[in-house]
Amino acid sequence: MIPVNSVLQVGHFPELMQAEIDRRFTPTYHLDPAAPAPAGNFEAILIRSNTKLPEALVKQIPSIRMVATCGVGYDNLPLAYLKQHGIQATNTPEVLNDAVCELAIGMMLGLMRRIPESEAFVKSGAWAKTPFKLTTTLAGKQVGIAGMGRIGQDLAKRLEPFKVEIAYSGPSPKQVPYTYYPKIKDLAQNCDVLFLACPATPDTDKMVNAEVLEALGPTGFLVNIARGSVVDENDLLYALQHKKIAGAALDVFENEPNPNKVFLNLDNVLLTPHIGSATTETRIAMTNLAVDNLEAFFAKQPLLSEVHH
Repeated sequence: MIPVNSVLQVGHFPELMQAEIDRRFTPTYHLDPAAPAPAGNFEAILIRSNTKLPEALVKQIPSIRMVATCGVGYDNLPLAYLKQHGIQATNTPEVLNDAVCELAIGMMLGLMRRIPESEAFVKSGAWAKTPFKLTTTLAGKQVGIAGMGRIGQDLAKRLEPFKVEIAYSGPSPKQVPYTYYPKIKDLAQNCDVLFLACPATPDTDKMVNAEVLEALGPTGFLVNIARGSVVDENDLLYALQHKKIAGAALDVFENEPNPNKVFLNLDNVLLTPHIGSATTETRIAMTNLAVDNLEAFFAKQPLLSEVHH
């Protein structure tokens, strides 16, 4: 049971998620994270992972002891401040793996087989005048995954039936039957499709740069379902414009929801509006796990998915 006037909801939630929150308890709404904190002895904050939680806001509420973020990423939380003040944090891992992996596979196939472009080709009537261009087969290719965590491992399992060879990179090798490369450049050098499934951390900031893209090469494809910050977008735009790589499928960007307009005019990209977890089933499951963590906190029970920051 979550006490009334104990949880501050920071930022907007989509209607479906808000309805689930309101069904389970009554938060105090603080829709503008940059505005001064409302009066009250709030003990917890509920926020979406794509909403930045300002450290200044948390400082205004000394009674805060816990932050529940709805999403797997926690890069928008002031982690150093939370740790320094003993404030616990939770996220919602696992429940969005299926949806994110499904989108990743769909984006890869859409990019390699040029599915959006071929649909426009049929609708325009161009098919009656000339055949559609040839595209690229996935079978037999080398696929790399940067980040072999929960999502990376689930993605690899889904890729296995496509008759591909799988390799990965990350801080350390995992107990998985795939080739390990300590450096992402070496992974890119040895794959045809490079998926980004790593968290946004200082170590992964702009790790996909000109050198990595050069290693991926003119027949290589990039698929980013991680965070926009893991890619140097200027280097990526240059690589796409000059055909240094074959193409990129991007669900995330540095500046959301207003990505660099240069992307919009390229013919070798497939762009989606950060919809990796955007299914009805997944968003309800995410919301419920976030609220479950709040209930565990107020019941003084172990948190279900604590972020160890």
